[in-house]
Amino acid sequence: MEIVERNPAQTGFVPQAKRWVVERAYGILMLHRRLVRDYEHLPRSSESRVYWAMTAVILRRLTAATVPAWRTA
Repeated sequence: MEIVERNPAQTGFVPQAKRWVVERAYGILMLHRRLVRDYEHLPRSSESRVYWAMTAVILRRLTAATVPAWRTA
């Protein structure tokens, strides 16, 4: 794991390297309804849901399929 520290000499908004990758992954996971809240009692269950969600993302990217999200009306 790489720790990214903020440069105190810079002022205002400065994007930090690598942080957007993590934020994007969290955003993708939050599109899956079961992962929005912590419904699972065991860490193994939560881990399996994350694997299913990321598998769905990879399959969608490989097939270039456009599936409507559950949030759209």
